[in-house]
Amino acid sequence: MLTCNSSQKTTVPSSIRDMPVAKNIILLIGDGMGISQISAGLYANKNSLNLERFKIVGFHKSYASNNLIPDSASGATAFACGIKTYTGAIGVGPDSVAVESILEEAESRNKATGLIATSSIVHATPASFIAHQVNRAMYEAIAADFVKTDIDYFVGGGLKYFERRVLDDRDLSVEFRKKGYTISNFLVEEFSDIDVFGIKKLGYYTADNQPLSAEAGRNYLIPSLQKGIQFLKLRSKEGFFLMAEGSQIDWGGHANNSDFLVTEMIEFDKAIGIALSFAERNKETLVIVTADHECGGYSINQGSKMGKIVGAFTTVNHTADLIPVFAFGPGAEQFSGIYENTEIYHKMRNAFGFD
Repeated sequence: MLTCNSSQKTTVPSSIRDMPVAKNIILLIGDGMGISQISAGLYANKNSLNLERFKIVGFHKSYASNNLIPDSASGATAFACGIKTYTGAIGVGPDSVAVESILEEAESRNKATGLIATSSIVHATPASFIAHQVNRAMYEAIAADFVKTDIDYFVGGGLKYFERRVLDDRDLSVEFRKKGYTISNFLVEEFSDIDVFGIKKLGYYTADNQPLSAEAGRNYLIPSLQKGIQFLKLRSKEGFFLMAEGSQIDWGGHANNSDFLVTEMIEFDKAIGIALSFAERNKETLVIVTADHECGGYSINQGSKMGKIVGAFTTVNHTADLIPVFAFGPGAEQFSGIYENTEIYHKMRNAFGFD
């Protein structure tokens, strides 16, 4: 079993303590996005990505507490809670005890909070920021954890885990509405038709279970990020924390489908451009882009050319590659170098001034 001390906080250097505080943090996670996935998106997109606008770049070590090969649950829990944990764990440590997440701490400090995913909203990555369960497959239990929080904004699939539950007779959407939420879904209206201004809190289900791919017509990532940033900015004078995941880059890797992977990567990069342009105007927002792990052992092979990638895979599973981290805004300097994935949590806390 792998062990490490990265879950223990170290003394914060004075150079970091003296950095300007970020009022807002936008964390963008490209699930399964390694260097080769980024490279394929770049060359397929006329040799241009918004990621090139970042000047601060680092790498994190993605392994889990029990396995050199991580999964999304252990990887996202490292970002969210600052601990190395076992594969499959959602917001709990290796001892299965719940650990407070950066989203929950932001809520306790009166910041607005939000989650967006192109998977179900109870999938491993978004779940790790808001739920505490011993297994990532406990989707209905994860959905119930959402109601226990004060999250302001969430967009993603998984309607059935909230409204047609097997474990109990609860309709969590009804419970949300009693707490003042506006709850809607893809069967009622397109996300682009929703007016997010003038409402208290918003939850929107984009699919009954998992959303479509971008190739198949999924189109809510960009508008949900645009509206989410503006909505959260108005929700609290204390600032906000928003995590948005490009979930299906990973699915292209699992499927060993290069075109699927590249299409998802390019859409995710458009979302990166939205967040980065906001941060450039706002001056108080830290934008971080990274991945939980690489998926597929992906490479760009002979026969590739600009605009057309010939990709190859070594596995249908995840790998233990180092993962790039991009940062812009107040506190961005601390994200350069090579460090444990748990340090992203501590660096976000530092940037927020929580230390």
